[in-house]
Amino acid sequence: MLIRVEIPVDAARIDQLLRQAFGRDDEADLVQRLREDGLLTLGIVATDDEGGVAGYAAFTPVDVHGEDRQWVALGPLAVEASQRGQKVGEKLIYEGLDALNEFGYAAVVVQGAPDYFARFGFKPAAAHQLHSRWPDSEKSFQLYVLADNALEDASGLVEYPPHFNHN
Repeated sequence: MLIRVEIPVDAARIDQLLRQAFGRDDEADLVQRLREDGLLTLGIVATDDEGGVAGYAAFTPVDVHGEDRQWVALGPLAVEASQRGQKVGEKLIYEGLDALNEFGYAAVVVQGAPDYFARFGFKPAAAHQLHSRWPDSEKSFQLYVLADNALEDASGLVEYPPHFNHN
């Protein structure tokens, strides 16, 4: 299993993985729209020996209280059913966090299972007066700080690209 940054030839396989993993088109369509509009900050793929995409993590820019603070959101995250339980998601997340840190990004937010993401160091965003627009998301909206000054004067609504409003 090779974990690397996505390249253009991966797009069709990522699309197929997202449709299969989620059992619907929403996430694949979202990634396609984000890619077309240049709003995929980073895409990490896990490829098998035949070059097939067995896992994918997307990172997109978000604003904090209307300001670009070099924050990104993780999602969607998907792993092929046959590869689940093999730490593929974990490898994708760690690779993404490492790359974003190297690129100088300040923080990563995620909307997801608190127990799962806590393993990587994500903490409740609400503890820093940060929230998303989705109702009842206080427990699932989490934050991973990359830069020491990421939380300086950072509070309020974390705004995802409008593309996320379609889902």
